[in-house]
Amino acid sequence: MSKISTLPPAMLNPPAGPPVRRRRRGLQRRATPYLYLLPTIALMIMLMVVPIIMVSGYSVMDNVITNQNPQPVGLANYVEVLTDPVFRTAVGNTIYFTGVSVVAHLVLGLVFALLLNSPLVGGRTKALFRLVYVLPWLFTVAIIAVLWRLLLNPNGVVNYLLQAAGVIDANVEWLANPDTALHAVTFINIWAGYPFFMISLLAGLQGIPKELYEAARVDGASIVQQFRHVTLPQLKPIIISMALLDFIWTTQQFALIWMTTGGGPINVTEMLSTFTYKLAFSRYEFSLASASAVIILLMSMILAYFYVRHQKARD
Repeated sequence: MSKISTLPPAMLNPPAGPPVRRRRRGLQRRATPYLYLLPTIALMIMLMVVPIIMVSGYSVMDNVITNQNPQPVGLANYVEVLTDPVFRTAVGNTIYFTGVSVVAHLVLGLVFALLLNSPLVGGRTKALFRLVYVLPWLFTVAIIAVLWRLLLNPNGVVNYLLQAAGVIDANVEWLANPDTALHAVTFINIWAGYPFFMISLLAGLQGIPKELYEAARVDGASIVQQFRHVTLPQLKPIIISMALLDFIWTTQQFALIWMTTGGGPINVTEMLSTFTYKLAFSRYEFSLASASAVIILLMSMILAYFYVRHQKARD
């Protein structure tokens, strides 16, 4: 016992050996990425997760915020929103607005991308076309809305040109006429959004190996056959990804509709976004607005699921 008590402290408590140090270093190495991600995760929780939970809670209560003691009402708010005829009108308008916009964005973007990628167009001409075609994407939504409200004014340029060409006989209220308002805002959205498709598809076209086209020409394929059997299959992953993203973004379009027609006239341009906004800030029905927002969130999550699934399949 006397010998043990006279041993130095370093021998009584030996330092951690190399295996312990290696385990500590491994833990630190694995924890380091999460430490870098921690600020972003905290922001996402505060700015996304917490508001979603709060809105979901509001959606099952009677009118919150304006009611000091809100009571649970179950799914009554969801039933009221889903049976509202204006909601059904907004769903139909959103489907038309989104479907036409996505298809037109794809077609116009592909046509202009093929033009800018064509060897038949000179370098200076391509530079000029790129500037002109990308120009709508450089404008903010507010500028686009004001610009097209002036152009589509009864005394604006569009009516003047159409009358000069003999297409119409009198001035048309494009954004105030129930027969033309939805088509007009859809056209504006198409004009504002096609450059995103064009740039993405142009990058895809420039990434296609030239050897594929050379092999197709050797086999006697025409230009149409090369486009069908070489270009489209190579662009298919980009087209599907862009279409899904554009579908998600367009269904949530609010600013353009609100600053051009405000959802009118007579709800002919009412979208899900404007419908929810009016419930909250025009009618002060915050619980109904929360229920509508949750419904839109679920729709967006379904679209996001297909997008993520496609990306995984592509990888």
